[in-house]
Amino acid sequence: MDMLRRRLIDLRESMNLSQVELGKRLGINNTIINKIESGIRSVSANELSKFAEFYDVSTDYLLGKTDKRHYYSLTEKDTRAIDQKIKDIIDGLDPDGPDFFKNDAELSDEDKRLLAVSLRQSYALAQELAKKKYTPKKYRGSEK
Repeated sequence: MDMLRRRLIDLRESMNLSQVELGKRLGINNTIINKIESGIRSVSANELSKFAEFYDVSTDYLLGKTDKRHYYSLTEKDTRAIDQKIKDIIDGLDPDGPDFFKNDAELSDEDKRLLAVSLRQSYALAQELAKKKYTPKKYRGSEK
């Protein structure tokens, strides 16, 4: 099965949508969606654009040109850098400082883990938003 068909099916199923429901949302006849997913019919540029917009992915991702759903998705290098920053923050908490205490008690390991998870999510979101906003158009591929 080619990459486009596999990704279209996976994305539709991940949203628990039938071909009929997807067709209604996209304004595409469900028989056309069935034929595209079955490999009987190729997808038009307009349909490809509708699928990409609906699933919030790039057309390059749908076509299998990249495994990144967006040009602004974090790379492994970005993820490692974020993990290192969070580790530095958690390791740098001063046991004598007010940021280390919760209700006059030291933060437990579980509290530190939850703080790290929260910081990681916030930092990753901020990084993605910055990439989305500041990536020059010539590097965005098929996304505008």
